[in-house]
Amino acid sequence: MIKASFKKYDLHFKHPSGTSRGVLRHKTTYFLQLLEGNKQGLGECGLFKGLSADDVPNYEDKLRWLCANINSRQADLIEELKAYPSIQFGLEQAFLSLKSEDKFILFPSKFTDGKVGIPINGLIWMGSKEFMNKQIKEKLKAGFTTLKLKIGAIDFEAELGLIKALRQNFSANDIALRVDANGGFSPLEALEKLKRLSDFDLHSIEQPIKVNQWEVMAQLCENTPLPIALDEELIGIFDDAKKEQLLQIIKPQYIILKPSLIGGFAGSNTWIHLAEKQNMGWWITSALESNIGLNAIAQFTYTLQNKLPQGLGTGGLFTNNIESPLQVKKGALFYNTEKTWQMPDFNLL
Repeated sequence: MIKASFKKYDLHFKHPSGTSRGVLRHKTTYFLQLLEGNKQGLGECGLFKGLSADDVPNYEDKLRWLCANINSRQADLIEELKAYPSIQFGLEQAFLSLKSEDKFILFPSKFTDGKVGIPINGLIWMGSKEFMNKQIKEKLKAGFTTLKLKIGAIDFEAELGLIKALRQNFSANDIALRVDANGGFSPLEALEKLKRLSDFDLHSIEQPIKVNQWEVMAQLCENTPLPIALDEELIGIFDDAKKEQLLQIIKPQYIILKPSLIGGFAGSNTWIHLAEKQNMGWWITSALESNIGLNAIAQFTYTLQNKLPQGLGTGGLFTNNIESPLQVKKGALFYNTEKTWQMPDFNLL
């Protein structure tokens, strides 16, 4: 007989100078714990307020329902949680954790043995030109060969200037550049901005316009001089037929998978299958989870053997993250077997 409980946990962000107004100060997440005999399973339900499809008033009620019904068939639980992708993901993690010899090793591999790392992109946060420039220098010094720049916070001409200056010192062979517009371009200006950005040999741009404009996005993907990656566009689509329809209509060059937002391992595998069937590229990105969720995503990602740099380096953003063996060095995420997990005593059960 399995017992289950959950704990709400507030993650607090570091506040580097130069960040723009309106930045997140904290993020609420939930830890799901399973107990069977002397075995414990742990998963993170990484709710992302304002972005998750399951950011709804009855979220905690659904967690209570899950805990009360935890001994039902796992497949039935997953189906019932279809509209709650972050809870689906937390449940997948918790069951794998419960069955594992080490509750933190969900997918044993060379990665969890500490032998190899996962190449990741260095994330450059929005802010003033000086702040972004400072971050770029720090990431280059830290050994990253792929950078992802969030754009849209400052004047577009200033952002182009920043990218141009970077390209004058580092060619596309030296540094791969990704940019993320977070839907910030208007449909009327998007193609022209893509053309201007394409002068700088960028790897790709994420979500140039807002979601749910399938026909407009399809035209952009058809005519773009710069590969387009769908991100937020995938969130909230639970029906597999609709997922396939979206890809068939828009025909993006890439899709970006955030397990907490698209239904965990199972949801990610579905999107990957559909994308590869249409010869589309993909990579995986975390979504501001604690190190519990990041650990699960990283281990899963390694098993997929995708050669592109992934978006997994967010663990250092919080002042009160869970101490873990996860370590970023030389532009890659490693599992340092000489470090141990330091879980707070939540007294969940």
